[in-house]
Amino acid sequence: MNIEALPFAYEFDIARTALVLIDMQRDFIEPGGFGETLGNDVALLEAIVPATQRMLEGWRQAGGLVVHTREAHKPDLSDCPPAKRNRGNPSLRIGDVGPMGRILVIGEPGNQIIDALAPVEGEIVVDKPGKGAFYATGLHEMLKRRGITHLLFGGVTTEVCVQTSMREANDRGYECLLLEDCTESYFPAFKAAAVEMIRAQGGIVGWTAPSTTLLAALGHP
Repeated sequence: MNIEALPFAYEFDIARTALVLIDMQRDFIEPGGFGETLGNDVALLEAIVPATQRMLEGWRQAGGLVVHTREAHKPDLSDCPPAKRNRGNPSLRIGDVGPMGRILVIGEPGNQIIDALAPVEGEIVVDKPGKGAFYATGLHEMLKRRGITHLLFGGVTTEVCVQTSMREANDRGYECLLLEDCTESYFPAFKAAAVEMIRAQGGIVGWTAPSTTLLAALGHP
């Protein structure tokens, strides 16, 4: 399959491609979560949910593999270094009790993926202790066992966990495409810059395209 993208057309085989949705969690997207306690406007992230939901449904109907990630730490925080927990001197830190339970801790309500994008049976769910989806997760091995060579990315935030995961994937040999309307940042200028970085210099990290282009190719205009 071939779709229009930047900096040039993106070619992929559905059977060898996975849709990777990064950290679409309540703590980042819903009011009252960790993202809002840091002073961010979560409405910016909420705005991509409809497009991401359409993309997810279309990809499922096409029979494609789906990967969901959650930024998540063990309850004892043994996988959360102080350099991460204390960064930015927040009013609430990772592991503290917030409105949705302990922040970014495995099993807590706020750590769950939002209902609109909840995983279904057969989809991969990865709890990652870092920004990148490949750090300390075993994701690379899971994908290689399934013969995956191409990755479609969406999720939050564009310039942090999404871009980090795309760069990790690129270094491991995956051909990556960012779905521009299925990703967002608390800082729109940061998203714009990240999108440009990803596709610069002939696609140094990967390709970018709107999800509508991909859905149309899948027969879901």
